[in-house]
Amino acid sequence: MKGVKNIIFDLGGVIINLDIMATIQAFNEISDVPFESIYTQAKQNPLFNLFDKGEISEFDFFTALRKELRFNGPDELIYDAWNKMLLDVPEERLDLLIEAKQNYSTFLLSNTNETHISVFERELYQSQGVRNFNDYFDKVYYSCRIGMRKPDAEIFEYVMKKNKLIPSETIFIDDSVQHVKAAGDLGINAYLLNPNMEVGDLLREIKLL
Repeated sequence: MKGVKNIIFDLGGVIINLDIMATIQAFNEISDVPFESIYTQAKQNPLFNLFDKGEISEFDFFTALRKELRFNGPDELIYDAWNKMLLDVPEERLDLLIEAKQNYSTFLLSNTNETHISVFERELYQSQGVRNFNDYFDKVYYSCRIGMRKPDAEIFEYVMKKNKLIPSETIFIDDSVQHVKAAGDLGINAYLLNPNMEVGDLLREIKLL
Protein backbone atom coordinates (compact mmCIF):
# COMPACT_ATOMS: atom_id res chain seq x y z
CA MET A 1 0.00 0.00 0.00
CA LYS A 2 1.31 3.41 -0.94
CA GLY A 3 1.34 6.37 1.37
CA VAL A 4 1.03 4.42 4.63
CA LYS A 5 2.93 6.08 7.47
CA ASN A 6 1.30 4.67 10.58
CA ILE A 7 0.34 1.26 11.96
CA ILE A 8 -1.96 0.78 14.95
CA PHE A 9 -1.78 -2.71 16.45
CA ASP A 10 -4.24 -4.45 18.73
CA LEU A 11 -2.60 -6.43 21.53
CA GLY A 12 -4.52 -9.61 22.44
CA GLY A 13 -4.73 -12.05 19.56
CA VAL A 14 -2.33 -9.95 17.49
CA ILE A 15 0.80 -9.51 19.61
CA ILE A 16 -0.06 -11.63 22.65
CA ASN A 17 -1.52 -15.08 22.07
CA LEU A 18 -4.95 -15.34 23.67
CA ASP A 19 -7.18 -18.23 24.66
CA ILE A 20 -10.57 -16.81 25.67
CA MET A 21 -11.97 -20.32 26.05
CA ALA A 22 -9.36 -21.10 28.71
CA THR A 23 -10.82 -18.36 30.91
CA ILE A 24 -14.41 -19.44 30.17
CA GLN A 25 -13.58 -23.05 31.03
CA ALA A 26 -11.70 -22.06 34.19
CA PHE A 27 -14.68 -20.07 35.46
CA ASN A 28 -17.09 -22.84 34.53
CA GLU A 29 -15.03 -25.22 36.69
CA ILE A 30 -15.46 -23.05 39.79
CA SER A 31 -18.97 -21.66 39.26
CA ASP A 32 -22.36 -23.09 38.35
CA VAL A 33 -23.20 -19.91 36.43
CA PRO A 34 -22.04 -20.36 32.78
CA PHE A 35 -19.35 -17.75 32.23
CA GLU A 36 -20.23 -17.42 28.55
CA SER A 37 -23.60 -16.06 29.66
CA ILE A 38 -21.81 -12.88 30.78
CA TYR A 39 -18.59 -12.88 28.73
CA THR A 40 -17.54 -13.68 25.16
CA GLN A 41 -15.08 -12.01 22.80
CA ALA A 42 -17.97 -10.45 20.86
CA LYS A 43 -20.26 -9.42 23.72
CA GLN A 44 -19.95 -9.00 27.46
CA ASN A 45 -21.67 -7.83 30.61
CA PRO A 46 -21.25 -4.06 31.24
CA LEU A 47 -19.11 -4.96 34.27
CA PHE A 48 -16.22 -5.88 31.98
CA ASN A 49 -16.55 -2.65 30.00
CA LEU A 50 -16.34 -0.64 33.22
CA PHE A 51 -13.17 -2.46 34.21
CA ASP A 52 -11.68 -2.06 30.73
CA LYS A 53 -12.33 1.69 30.92
CA GLY A 54 -10.80 2.03 34.37
CA GLU A 55 -14.11 3.16 35.84
CA ILE A 56 -14.03 0.58 38.64
CA SER A 57 -11.13 -0.72 40.72
CA GLU A 58 -9.72 -4.22 40.63
CA PHE A 59 -11.29 -4.88 44.04
CA ASP A 60 -14.72 -3.70 42.90
CA PHE A 61 -14.44 -5.73 39.69
CA PHE A 62 -13.69 -9.00 41.42
CA THR A 63 -16.30 -8.31 44.12
CA ALA A 64 -18.96 -7.74 41.45
CA LEU A 65 -17.76 -10.76 39.46
CA ARG A 66 -18.15 -12.94 42.55
CA LYS A 67 -21.77 -11.82 42.83
CA GLU A 68 -22.46 -12.45 39.14
CA LEU A 69 -21.05 -15.95 39.38
CA ARG A 70 -22.32 -16.66 42.91
CA PHE A 71 -18.77 -17.66 43.78
CA ASN A 72 -17.62 -17.85 47.41
CA GLY A 73 -14.25 -19.55 46.97
CA PRO A 74 -10.65 -18.33 47.42
CA ASP A 75 -9.48 -15.13 45.75
CA GLU A 76 -6.71 -16.88 43.86
CA LEU A 77 -9.16 -19.12 41.99
CA ILE A 78 -11.17 -16.27 40.52
CA TYR A 79 -8.00 -14.23 39.85
CA ASP A 80 -6.27 -17.13 38.09
CA ALA A 81 -9.37 -17.92 36.03
CA TRP A 82 -9.56 -14.32 34.81
CA ASN A 83 -5.92 -14.44 33.70
CA LYS A 84 -6.05 -17.86 32.02
CA MET A 85 -6.69 -16.25 28.63
CA LEU A 86 -3.25 -14.58 28.58
CA LEU A 87 -0.66 -16.73 26.86
CA ASP A 88 2.78 -15.89 25.44
CA VAL A 89 4.37 -13.24 23.24
CA PRO A 90 6.53 -15.03 20.64
CA GLU A 91 9.97 -13.49 20.21
CA GLU A 92 9.45 -13.19 16.45
CA ARG A 93 6.56 -10.79 17.05
CA LEU A 94 8.78 -8.54 19.14
CA ASP A 95 11.31 -8.62 16.30
CA LEU A 96 8.51 -7.72 13.89
CA LEU A 97 7.55 -4.72 16.01
CA ILE A 98 11.14 -3.49 15.97
CA GLU A 99 11.23 -3.79 12.18
CA ALA A 100 7.87 -2.04 11.78
CA LYS A 101 8.90 0.82 14.07
CA GLN A 102 11.95 1.49 11.91
CA ASN A 103 9.72 2.20 8.92
CA TYR A 104 6.45 3.53 10.36
CA SER A 105 5.02 5.35 13.35
CA THR A 106 3.58 2.50 15.40
CA PHE A 107 0.96 2.43 18.13
CA LEU A 108 -0.55 -0.12 20.47
CA LEU A 109 -4.30 0.19 21.12
CA SER A 110 -5.75 -2.38 23.47
CA ASN A 111 -8.93 -3.00 25.42
CA THR A 112 -7.44 -4.22 28.68
CA ASN A 113 -7.46 -3.76 32.43
CA GLU A 114 -4.92 -3.20 35.18
CA THR A 115 -5.04 -6.84 36.30
CA HIS A 116 -4.17 -8.14 32.85
CA ILE A 117 -1.50 -5.46 32.33
CA SER A 118 0.32 -6.51 35.49
CA VAL A 119 0.13 -10.18 34.50
CA PHE A 120 1.30 -9.87 30.89
CA GLU A 121 4.06 -7.40 31.81
CA ARG A 122 5.34 -9.83 34.44
CA GLU A 123 5.24 -12.70 31.94
CA LEU A 124 6.92 -10.55 29.29
CA TYR A 125 9.76 -9.76 31.67
CA GLN A 126 10.17 -13.36 32.83
CA SER A 127 10.16 -14.82 29.32
CA GLN A 128 11.78 -12.08 27.22
CA GLY A 129 13.50 -9.77 29.71
CA VAL A 130 11.24 -6.94 28.53
CA ARG A 131 9.50 -4.82 31.20
CA ASN A 132 6.71 -3.43 29.03
CA PHE A 133 5.82 -2.58 25.44
CA ASN A 134 6.84 1.09 25.58
CA ASP A 135 10.08 0.62 23.62
CA TYR A 136 8.29 -1.27 20.83
CA PHE A 137 5.83 1.46 19.88
CA ASP A 138 5.83 5.22 19.52
CA LYS A 139 2.90 5.26 21.93
CA VAL A 140 0.96 2.68 23.94
CA TYR A 141 -2.75 3.16 24.65
CA TYR A 142 -4.56 0.93 27.15
CA SER A 143 -8.31 1.45 27.44
CA CYS A 144 -8.27 1.39 31.24
CA ARG A 145 -5.80 4.29 31.31
CA ILE A 146 -7.57 6.59 28.87
CA GLY A 147 -11.18 5.85 29.84
CA MET A 148 -12.29 4.69 26.40
CA ARG A 149 -12.52 1.36 24.67
CA LYS A 150 -12.96 -0.16 21.24
CA PRO A 151 -15.22 -0.28 19.23
CA ASP A 152 -16.33 3.21 20.31
CA ALA A 153 -15.34 5.80 17.72
CA GLU A 154 -13.99 8.15 20.38
CA ILE A 155 -10.98 5.97 21.16
CA PHE A 156 -9.86 5.90 17.53
CA GLU A 157 -10.49 9.61 17.18
CA TYR A 158 -8.48 10.23 20.36
CA VAL A 159 -5.43 8.34 19.07
CA MET A 160 -5.64 9.93 15.64
CA LYS A 161 -5.96 13.47 17.02
CA LYS A 162 -3.27 13.05 19.69
CA ASN A 163 -0.73 11.94 17.09
CA LYS A 164 -1.96 14.02 14.14
CA LEU A 165 -2.59 10.90 12.07
CA ILE A 166 -4.38 10.98 8.73
CA PRO A 167 -6.82 8.04 8.31
CA SER A 168 -5.76 7.26 4.72
CA GLU A 169 -2.13 7.03 5.88
CA THR A 170 -2.96 4.72 8.77
CA ILE A 171 -3.33 0.94 9.08
CA PHE A 172 -5.22 -0.70 11.95
CA ILE A 173 -4.92 -4.43 12.70
CA ASP A 174 -7.24 -6.22 15.13
CA ASP A 175 -8.67 -9.70 15.62
CA SER A 176 -12.23 -8.50 16.42
CA VAL A 177 -14.65 -7.82 13.58
CA GLN A 178 -16.48 -5.06 15.44
CA HIS A 179 -13.24 -3.16 16.11
CA VAL A 180 -12.12 -3.41 12.49
CA LYS A 181 -15.50 -2.16 11.28
CA ALA A 182 -15.43 0.79 13.68
CA ALA A 183 -11.98 1.86 12.51
CA GLY A 184 -12.96 1.40 8.88
CA ASP A 185 -16.01 3.59 9.35
CA LEU A 186 -13.61 6.42 10.26
CA GLY A 187 -11.64 6.01 7.04
CA ILE A 188 -8.78 4.06 8.60
CA ASN A 189 -7.40 1.16 6.55
CA ALA A 190 -8.58 -1.59 8.90
CA TYR A 191 -7.61 -5.26 8.64
CA LEU A 192 -9.00 -8.27 10.47
CA LEU A 193 -6.28 -10.69 11.53
CA ASN A 194 -7.62 -14.20 11.11
CA PRO A 195 -6.80 -16.72 13.88
CA ASN A 196 -4.65 -18.84 11.56
CA MET A 197 -2.53 -15.93 10.31
CA GLU A 198 0.55 -14.26 11.77
CA VAL A 199 0.50 -10.47 11.94
CA GLY A 200 3.85 -10.42 10.13
CA ASP A 201 2.39 -12.41 7.26
CA LEU A 202 -0.49 -9.94 7.00
CA LEU A 203 1.92 -6.98 6.87
CA ARG A 204 3.93 -8.71 4.16
CA GLU A 205 0.77 -9.59 2.24
CA ILE A 206 -0.25 -5.93 2.08
CA LYS A 207 3.37 -5.07 1.26
CA LEU A 208 4.18 -3.01 4.33
CA LEU A 209 7.23 -5.12 5.15
